[in-house]
Amino acid sequence: MRASLNFTVSLGLILTALASVHATENQHERQPNIIFILADDAGIGDFSTYGCTYGVTPNIDRLASEGLQFTQAYSGSAVCAPSRSVVMTGQHPGHALRRSNQSKNGLLALPADQLTVARLLQNAGYATGGFGKWGLGNPGTTGAAEKQGFDVVFGYYDQVHAHDYYTNHLVLNGLKVPYQQSGQKSWEDYSHTRIAAETLRFIENNKERPFFCYAAWTPPHGDFVIPSNLPYSDKPWPEPIKNYAAMVALIDKDVGRLLQKLKDLGIDDNTLVIFSSDNGANEEFIEPLGSTGGLRGHKRMLYEGGIRTPFIARWPGKIHPGKTSDLLTSFADFLPTAAAVSGAPVPTELDGVSILPTLLGTEQTTKNEALYFEIYEPYFQQSVRYADWKGYRLGLQSPLELYNLKTDPSERNNVAADHAEVVKKIEAIMAAEHTPSPNYDAPLQGNRTPVDLNLKIQLKQSLKDSLNDKT
Repeated sequence: MRASLNFTVSLGLILTALASVHATENQHERQPNIIFILADDAGIGDFSTYGCTYGVTPNIDRLASEGLQFTQAYSGSAVCAPSRSVVMTGQHPGHALRRSNQSKNGLLALPADQLTVARLLQNAGYATGGFGKWGLGNPGTTGAAEKQGFDVVFGYYDQVHAHDYYTNHLVLNGLKVPYQQSGQKSWEDYSHTRIAAETLRFIENNKERPFFCYAAWTPPHGDFVIPSNLPYSDKPWPEPIKNYAAMVALIDKDVGRLLQKLKDLGIDDNTLVIFSSDNGANEEFIEPLGSTGGLRGHKRMLYEGGIRTPFIARWPGKIHPGKTSDLLTSFADFLPTAAAVSGAPVPTELDGVSILPTLLGTEQTTKNEALYFEIYEPYFQQSVRYADWKGYRLGLQSPLELYNLKTDPSERNNVAADHAEVVKKIEAIMAAEHTPSPNYDAPLQGNRTPVDLNLKIQLKQSLKDSLNDKT
């Protein structure tokens, strides 16, 4: 593929940034590498190892056959920014600063003193790189990724910017890197092509030392565009549906390229690879593709279809291949798990636990008693996963909906009237885990009324203005 001048500039900047990282660890004593691949808006029903009906994802299937597939795993939230905040901080949305994409006080950046998994691993001697969408602080803010523990960050800082796959620039460590477009909307013009290449380059450049690679790749997030929608071009679907399916296939292809790179570099056995998605699929892909796997709800909803996620971990020689686990886990568990993998002290003031014992099969992880979620768009919602039970409500004092996921995985039969003690237990969990925030209003009695449209328009314009001013 022809390399452009702008690509050379980008590469030069990245190599300059990498030159400042710490000295190489001894190969025989180095900590394991950690790679977290995060797809954007892919549903659990988009992957054949989880029962996809419209296509096959052979490389993600390979991850599962060579690793551990979780069947009861959850994202951090039902929408982008708060879910990624949970990955980075180990704090669920009832405690975290970021609880929705927007807030009544504008776009919220991670504070300067925030503990992130990148900072923890950087302090433990890891090279740290992020590639794709950040979304937790634009350039110039305290939340900019290079201020949150990353040596190298390349891609999109702003979540609105990340909608543009044919962008005229990407961002490297807070600096705008021009992206010359041919006007043909070719693979060279497509941002994920560049982002995936830089992901692999980071891995190769750091093959002699421990590294953390956060591959927060943007497909299949909208806009639903791609240079070619093969192998789905002949399907009798609208063009956005074909494009979405092809974007899932693209992610699968690049997972395969990443695994091959690890093998070629001889670091496969010393690398933990985790694959997941930041939240459930968009509503428009449920009927034609079954992207939520038959679960109720979708992106922005705290029913299972909005937060149940694919979650697969592969680590040759450490994780027994071809296994499944029904452990209740969420993105809040990633930071303490990464700490345990690296040998760093596991922070105690977190909402997650290390699942390393389950990964290694040595013992049962000390389980989370419950998993808690809240979200404020398009309206306030709370949910709790507790054993086989799922509680859901629309306001802090609204009646609780209760579902037994063992017998009713699609959450169709509200059994709250028959299980008063379980309702009381889940309501107590919700009350304990929700900390009021000055940035969000949680109603006592909720309903399914979206947040004020004018406020959303103002916030979107503010994001666009911020993008133009600071990148």
